[in-house]
Amino acid sequence: MSRPLLFLDVDGPLNPYAAQPERRPDGYTTLRVPQDSGTPSEHAGLSARRRPLRVWLNSEHGRAMLRLNYELCWATTWMDDANRWIAPVLGLPELPFVDFGDALFQERPDGVHWKTGPLVDYAGGRPFAWVDDEQSGLDDVYVAAHHEGPGLLHHVNPRIGLREDDFRTLADFARSLDTPQATG
Repeated sequence: MSRPLLFLDVDGPLNPYAAQPERRPDGYTTLRVPQDSGTPSEHAGLSARRRPLRVWLNSEHGRAMLRLNYELCWATTWMDDANRWIAPVLGLPELPFVDFGDALFQERPDGVHWKTGPLVDYAGGRPFAWVDDEQSGLDDVYVAAHHEGPGLLHHVNPRIGLREDDFRTLADFARSLDTPQATG
């Protein structure tokens, strides 16, 4: 059986952007990303002279993710830019990413997060875990109804980012997939 997917959001789980802005969390490095690094359509109508985006990253997170029994995949608005800016700081190799295409930031009338459908489609029935700071119970319901395999939607507090307990939860989920399920 192939390893489950681990869908990684950047802002929130890896970059605790909601932490107090003047207090970088212990163990984190500050990265300054030029906000004109994207495509012109991503920045339409915005000044090219904006201040760089402050991103806090903890290199230990990369090592911890590589120790998990998952196939890592970016599930972030950074898309492929996560390979350019985030992966090197975390010590991660270039990873595949979900291209959200037209779904990017498109609110759904049913309240399901705009990432959820594309992630389920990308997984194609494979077991997956998704770490993000924006899922809700509606996303759990959607995954249960539309995804044939096991799925773990793991919410991470954007004030503190990923912690040891989060990695333990992810490892436990991956281990549970290797355990034969009781049938009754």
